[in-house]
Amino acid sequence: MMRAWLLPIVFLAVGAAAAAGSIVRGSTGEGVVLLVAFALLAGLNSPLVFPRSVSVAEARRRSAADGRPIVFWRPGCTYCLRLRFRLRRHARRLHWVDIWRDPEAAAAVRAVNDGNETVPTVLVAGRAHTNPDPAWVRERSAP
Repeated sequence: MMRAWLLPIVFLAVGAAAAAGSIVRGSTGEGVVLLVAFALLAGLNSPLVFPRSVSVAEARRRSAADGRPIVFWRPGCTYCLRLRFRLRRHARRLHWVDIWRDPEAAAAVRAVNDGNETVPTVLVAGRAHTNPDPAWVRERSAP
């Protein structure tokens, strides 16, 4: 659980230190801008940006019932972030599984990616697709 928050915490700490340094030097405006910029980076790299993760077992159960794709992701992954933002509102229709929170999910991703935890890996109708085009995923998430 803590692993998912490590990068956002580092961004906040670095941003706070940089902002404090600027404020001490007399550049209050620059300090505020730095703090806001690093806070935004922390937010973008946090698990809060993604829909709520479920376990791989629950995602498979739900996908079997409704036919929607499963997305394996991890916090801090720029490709996962790209997929999430390009899917826009369609992202909520997918079943998201954080491989850092679910060891079984990490094992499933390694099984289809030659032993690597390459994400995003999207499972559509039982077939894995590594880092697919967001438009392609959006088509498969349509009701």
